[in-house]
Amino acid sequence: MQFQHDPERPEPLVRRDFLRQLSAASLAAMASGAPRQFASAMDHVEHPQPTADACILIWLAGGMAAPDTLDPKRYHPFEKGLKVADMLSTFPAIDTAVDNIKICKGLENIAGVMDRATLIRSHVQPDLGSILHSRHQYHWHTGYVPPQTVAAPHIGSWMARVLGPRNEVMPAFVNIGQRLEGVGESEELKAFTTAGFFGSEYGPMNLPYPDRAAVSVRPPKGMDAQRFANRNKLFRRLVDQSPQREFMSDYHQESMLRSFDNAYRLLSSKERKAFDISLEPSDVAQKYNSTRFGQGCLLARRLIEAGTRFVEVTTEYVPFLHFDTHNDGHTTMARMHSEVDQPIAQLILDLEQRKLLDRTLVIVASEFSRDALMEGQPGSNANDQAREKVDAVAEMKHYGLHRHFTAGSSVLLFGGGMKSGFLYGATAPERPLVAIEDPVSIEDLHATIMTAMGISPRTGFDIEARPFYVTKDGKGQAVEALFA
Repeated sequence: MQFQHDPERPEPLVRRDFLRQLSAASLAAMASGAPRQFASAMDHVEHPQPTADACILIWLAGGMAAPDTLDPKRYHPFEKGLKVADMLSTFPAIDTAVDNIKICKGLENIAGVMDRATLIRSHVQPDLGSILHSRHQYHWHTGYVPPQTVAAPHIGSWMARVLGPRNEVMPAFVNIGQRLEGVGESEELKAFTTAGFFGSEYGPMNLPYPDRAAVSVRPPKGMDAQRFANRNKLFRRLVDQSPQREFMSDYHQESMLRSFDNAYRLLSSKERKAFDISLEPSDVAQKYNSTRFGQGCLLARRLIEAGTRFVEVTTEYVPFLHFDTHNDGHTTMARMHSEVDQPIAQLILDLEQRKLLDRTLVIVASEFSRDALMEGQPGSNANDQAREKVDAVAEMKHYGLHRHFTAGSSVLLFGGGMKSGFLYGATAPERPLVAIEDPVSIEDLHATIMTAMGISPRTGFDIEARPFYVTKDGKGQAVEALFA
């Protein structure tokens, strides 16, 4: 049973309620027993032949405005007195490597690799009433609208649980670039950056700072191997005897201890060098630029080479920064273009050069798009969260797309069995910029991703006598037109 907002109550779900309900779900997950996978023969689940072995999710957190990135519309340059109602794209369109695809100025490097991509322009998200970044990011990453009575696993955890590691030493799931403490809605972010009911061993290894990743897989300075091994044994004993033990099931206790074993094995292996981006030749590293995001893309490539199954790299969600363009939308977006354009393109080129792209699915996505006038989608009663509401552009800070828009966004897919140089779906040329051709829901996008990875969208587990599927209710349908 899902926690739901009572339609008789006029107030929306607030952050305090959201946190309380998520905390309850997380505690319930820790106390629950082992999730049991459905028997394939009984449930008629046949896993598809995979077209990808590994997956990289490039998460442009904060709500990437499609009309200012991958889905250019009518352009009008900055001009005082410009009516906001006449403002669609604030960047002109440029040509790409594919004749029938144009994207926005500032993304010239991505334009150059568009012939390796499938571009979906009709991705849609539901109107959740309260359009919180945390709720929509939770929904996108888990496939389930929060809060839930059980802690839903991240899609990377599904891959780790169902497929297992590609290399026994390497973590199956690594999360790069997102700090989980002290930035914005940090508590809510933690809610989807977990393995949920699967247990700690299938959760992410969090690396908020790529340039410090090597330190995370290195014994403390001055500690010899024997002392390090003894400390690991002591730590296991302390955890096993912790007062928190009474709140955890045997399954989750054992899963946590196995996660310690996995970490210890990595720290003792030669594969840990993959985490050290300082070992990369300087001429290659420079192509990713020196930002935390660029370094994250470089680290992701090194981890995939070393055998990690799933890597997420994020620009990081911080309120009113990065792709959360409530203020100075155009200026902020120009900065984000320069931050993400070259690293994304270089990641694709490097994977291709190393003959990894064909079997690595790279996804570029965000929680929703943006619009200058509309919050949510047509007919929505969501609160308008624009910080300053004007009818005409009086200064540069008014020039840009400030509101959350859920009825039409863009997703890029590279490699992993997807078509190359392919455009799928469309949004309206004039406001409202809703998907008008081949809409792709989160459930169907997840089904497409999982199908590429060789996981049936109907894969499910019993958790506390309740069926829980990799796509909501097991009903996600892969978009077959996207596969090569």
